[in-house]
Amino acid sequence: MQTLRLLLALAGIVAVVALLIMKKDTKTVLIGVGLVLCVLCLKPLDGLGAFTSYMTKAGLIKAICASMGFAFVMKFTECDRALVNLLTRPLGNIGFLLIPIVVALTYFINIAIPSAAGCSAAVGATLIPVMMAAGAKPEMAGAAVFAGTFGSVLSPGSAHNVFVADMVKAHNPSYTVQDVIGVQFSSAITALIVVLIVMSITAIVCKDYTKGVNYLAQKEGGANSVASNSADGSNLDAQPQKINVLYALMPLVPLVILVIGGTSLNQVSFLKWTKMGVAEAMLLGAILTIAVTLTDPQKITKEFFKGMGSAYAEIIGIIIAAGVFVAGLSACGAIDFVIEWLKNEQGYVKFGGTFVPFFMGVVTGSGDAASMAFNTAVTVHADALGFEQDKLGMAVAISGALGRSASPIAGACIVCAGLAMVSPIQIAKRTALGMFLSVCVIAFVIL
Repeated sequence: MQTLRLLLALAGIVAVVALLIMKKDTKTVLIGVGLVLCVLCLKPLDGLGAFTSYMTKAGLIKAICASMGFAFVMKFTECDRALVNLLTRPLGNIGFLLIPIVVALTYFINIAIPSAAGCSAAVGATLIPVMMAAGAKPEMAGAAVFAGTFGSVLSPGSAHNVFVADMVKAHNPSYTVQDVIGVQFSSAITALIVVLIVMSITAIVCKDYTKGVNYLAQKEGGANSVASNSADGSNLDAQPQKINVLYALMPLVPLVILVIGGTSLNQVSFLKWTKMGVAEAMLLGAILTIAVTLTDPQKITKEFFKGMGSAYAEIIGIIIAAGVFVAGLSACGAIDFVIEWLKNEQGYVKFGGTFVPFFMGVVTGSGDAASMAFNTAVTVHADALGFEQDKLGMAVAISGALGRSASPIAGACIVCAGLAMVSPIQIAKRTALGMFLSVCVIAFVIL
């Protein structure tokens, strides 16, 4: 009987992977398969109980919803666009270095704008034409932006960071999201360095940069090109748009507050007020944006709550769905079986926590489903497996993000491909190696 249940669990996993590859809705797939497994194992209430349990996790709801609400406010007021324009203005004429700089710049902007697809649209609309006009082939221009879209792993508003912090907080009440970011900072920066090196080498090997060639003008046939009068992109700032620096600083406000509040700087008398949670920092950032942009508070309020609703539907929805799927696997006895096996074979834990989310991210275009499912099922037992919960949980999260950044069907890749007017496959071919090597470094060296 136990063998039959394990076979059912295996069939459920295969079904989830297959349906996600077919681009079926992630939440529907996870909930549907999870409930079916519970019913087949005569434990239908387990799935329903998991659904309602994850619906009301206060820590997740507060931080994630507030972060998305703030992101909607930034988009509505165009403060996110101002930040991108401010940071990208000096990049017109720096030659080959433009490629790694764009990767790094996108990475750090993604911390402030944690949505991969949203960041790609905001950054790519400005930087991809700049790169093409300055001598980077369209494929590499799109790939450079796409390669930097895993920077959100360092964002305090990232769903994975909040999820892991909430998990650890169960036995360590003083644990915060800032602590999670501190734990994975070395992995995230190491991954960035690996990607920068590999992307630069890839650009050289593929001959993706040619000084003096305006690929943007070629792509558009010379018509309506922002750099049609210059082979090196030198006229990109001929008619510069005026940038409101205060607008550009608004997306950084919550990050600055949380960084100061999470370090010893909060001991300074006039900075003690910075010791606050993620939700409070996001709300304060939105309020300050009203004062700076002089936008109607009613409109800002509507956008903030619209973002909160979107966060619950799209992000927390995946967390709930992953919980139901894991409940299905638990009903089959698969979770207990895997945990017992991993206790005896602890050397496999780090590989399962890195390569499985990575390859799932590649084939599905999203690292969320695999990362959330693994963290829900396995990372909660990290202590028994010889690992710290936060360290294993964030290795899983960053591996899923790296996998998504190597996938040609990821939303961010499709956005970059559209802006560069090339195939998503050509973009993913240039990012995949760097992402894979980064996961290898995390699995074999860091974790």
